[in-house]
Amino acid sequence: MRIYKLILIVILCLISCKSQEERKKHFISFDGTNIAYSDNGNGEVVLLIHGFIVDGNWNWGKSELKKQLIEQGYRVIIPDLRGNGDSDKPQNEDAYKNNAEVKDLIALVDHLEANNYFAVGYSRGAIVLANLLTKDKRITKAVFGGMSIGFTNPNWDRRIEFGNVFSGRTEPNEMTTGAVNFAQNLDVNFKIMGYLQDYQPETTAAELNNIEVETLVICGDEDLDNGNPKELQEQLPNSKLSLVNGDHMSTPFSKDFAESIIEFLNEK
Repeated sequence: MRIYKLILIVILCLISCKSQEERKKHFISFDGTNIAYSDNGNGEVVLLIHGFIVDGNWNWGKSELKKQLIEQGYRVIIPDLRGNGDSDKPQNEDAYKNNAEVKDLIALVDHLEANNYFAVGYSRGAIVLANLLTKDKRITKAVFGGMSIGFTNPNWDRRIEFGNVFSGRTEPNEMTTGAVNFAQNLDVNFKIMGYLQDYQPETTAAELNNIEVETLVICGDEDLDNGNPKELQEQLPNSKLSLVNGDHMSTPFSKDFAESIIEFLNEK
């Protein structure tokens, strides 16, 4: 009898832990899409935008950055971009066109009734953030992680290769095999990942040149996956560059990454 009680306690604990991990808020975005997000802490709002293939919880949920932001008195908002995580996953490609993800983030900040906020994007999240900066003047500081300027080219080979392989138009190659294997392990929808590449928000170098808010470009010192971050920093007039230990996958979880960002956000 005691062993059965123990098993029951373990099962209930696992269910409780899982429900707490997955407990998110939701709101209905501009086109009726249901967007999930987590909301933790109190104070100035910091929006954390996740990268490609993963969702908000994978990228930021157990990160040192989220932990330290909350400890420092910030309110941390982590959405699942449409097509990812607990947000709706429309099967119609039209749902991903015309900067839909950027519109979702603007609608989320409207929903939160935030007058201003800080924003951090990592990898593809930095690409979404670049376009968001051209459209939402409520952002007072922004952080680009793990990114260079390739995304400013509409014919960027990396975007095209990833769009082709996830849409099934080509077979995996040296550039895309690692991402394909990673996506298979996470059991994501390949067709949607293809849409996210095909209709990725576009921002030109000229638009980057006109961004006036303070920006930080941060990257692992072993990370050139998306190019040289210095090239992005040079396109942003009011910016600085920070290199921390790590590669593309490890950097957003590191203590140095968190401390560099928080130091930047805390500067007056």
